[in-house]
Amino acid sequence: MPVPLNDLPRQRILSVDAFRGLTFVLMLFVNYLAGARGVPSWLLHVDGAADGMGLADIVFPGFLFAVGMSIPFGVNSRIARGDAALRVFGHTAYRALALIVMGVFMVNAESGYSEQAMRMPIAAWSLAFYAAVLLVWGVYRFDSVLLDRCLRAAGVALLAALALLWRGADGTSMMTPQWWGILGLIGWAYLAGAVLYQLARGQLTLLLGAMLACLTLYMLTTRSGTGTALAGHAIHSLIVLAGLVCALLFFDGQRPASLRLRHGAAFAAVLAAAAWVLHRWYPVSKIGATPPWALYCGALCVALFALLYWLVEVRAARRWTVLVEPAATSPLITYLLPFAIGAVISLAGARFRPALVEGNSALLAAAVFTATMVLVVARLNIHNCKLKI
Repeated sequence: MPVPLNDLPRQRILSVDAFRGLTFVLMLFVNYLAGARGVPSWLLHVDGAADGMGLADIVFPGFLFAVGMSIPFGVNSRIARGDAALRVFGHTAYRALALIVMGVFMVNAESGYSEQAMRMPIAAWSLAFYAAVLLVWGVYRFDSVLLDRCLRAAGVALLAALALLWRGADGTSMMTPQWWGILGLIGWAYLAGAVLYQLARGQLTLLLGAMLACLTLYMLTTRSGTGTALAGHAIHSLIVLAGLVCALLFFDGQRPASLRLRHGAAFAAVLAAAAWVLHRWYPVSKIGATPPWALYCGALCVALFALLYWLVEVRAARRWTVLVEPAATSPLITYLLPFAIGAVISLAGARFRPALVEGNSALLAAAVFTATMVLVVARLNIHNCKLKI
């Protein structure tokens, strides 16, 4: 049997789940506030041309960091079950492809389409896409393997039909990646992080070197003026690798918790110092996917995880984690559900009342919306309505 790359726990880690859950709960909150008026500016995205970031600009890096933290556990679990290296690489590629496909469909439902040429509302097209996602990647409990395969085949066929139905406003008849969408960007960064982890055989020094290589690739491509998309992928991969390194610092091998916390603090300090130095040449920009933005966010994520580790693993303060557990165990459902609900609202021709997107009322509505989504996801979990890639 192949030997796992690192000495990691086999069971689910509650502090890692808590970090993932908090990230997705925060995503629900700030996404609701997008476009709201009269709310504190620090809660929202900073303008793309500005040098800075708001709370909403930290959510996407939180996604990437959480993905990075999950990589060593996932890879080592498959190796421990006896999967050969080629099979593990294949599973990695499949998961990345699933995220990229979802991202491309979602981004083409946001812009560039022509409802007139498609002869259907884009909201209806989107709902059909979410149904296809559920068919292809849903978790089923059927005794019949044939029924399971038939449903997944139907989902693939529906995705293909939707791709053929799509028409562009400029007369094109084929979807394009555009900016890949959030899930697509996560898919590419996950692929890079997982492959680098396996090639490095889990060695911390090589993974830190890979982070430096990502920074170097960004600098070379932006200086030459070519490969702008590659520069962005390099920065997103950097954040994934930061999460991966954080997971190894806190869970690889047998060390006292105090030492793990010191290592985490040192890693966060190094990331913040590197961000401060690079900020002299590059702005802090989520839209531009700049090194200072990535490194500052990485430092914040490491610091937050260190706090959660101390709280959950060391102090055993765990009861509160039930509040974010649904989002942690079903992150894809949590991410996609608001978009599906938005498509239903659009198809019905409904609109939010102005009071729900203004000032303190918007903040309250965002909190209620977030809590409602978490409760709905919890209910879906009870009925095993999940997505697994």
